Amino acid sequence: MTSSRVRENLIQELRLQGIHDERVLEVMTKIERHQFVEEALKSEAYKNRALPIGHAQTISQPYIVALMTQAVMGGATPTKRVLEVGTGSGYQTAVLAALVETVFTVERIRALTESARLRLASLNIRNVHFGYADGTLGWPPYAPYDGIVVTAGGTEIPQALIDQLAPGGRLVIPVGPTGAQSLRLIERTMRGTTVEQDLGGVTFVPLLTGKV
Repeated sequence: MTSSRVRENLIQELRLQGIHDERVLEVMTKIERHQFVEEALKSEAYKNRALPIGHAQTISQPYIVALMTQAVMGGATPTKRVLEVGTGSGYQTAVLAALVETVFTVERIRALTESARLRLASLNIRNVHFGYADGTLGWPPYAPYDGIVVTAGGTEIPQALIDQLAPGGRLVIPVGPTGAQSLRLIERTMRGTTVEQDLGGVTFVPLLTGKV
């Protein structure tokens, strides 16, 4: 269930679902999703669905990872520095790290950020900075960012994240109440205004404040 054929089948499914950025598809072909789930779930790793990772969190389904990555990479300006809010298992982090110069990732659950740090180090992924922090505040010391990817959904978009976008930068975030979320793409123009686009319905764990 972790063979190259199974992984190729998943990539073909992503194409059919509208993922067209060849950079994203190539990276997701190479990165082994089974390295980011528990042993008991490795046989499920290349199915196009979310999987539990403990602490009431999930690793997003491959389509959503590809869609968010494609959206954040699709701007008119180069995407070099990306902030990820919600490190989780580190899978989305690894995908981003293969495409941009530097990833800054924050996680409010200490156990998850520590395990993700070890996992990415074991995979020789070195261009990631890890933070144990409240992601709704972003990560101000390293701002501004060319892109921000939020892997949890809230009822509103934190202003702190918009403020930390560079001109031409893109923010991808699920917004809405549980059961009625939509994935939003917010682009900051060179004039400092924002343009918003709805990328469709999604289901994410809640975006929470504080640290645990």
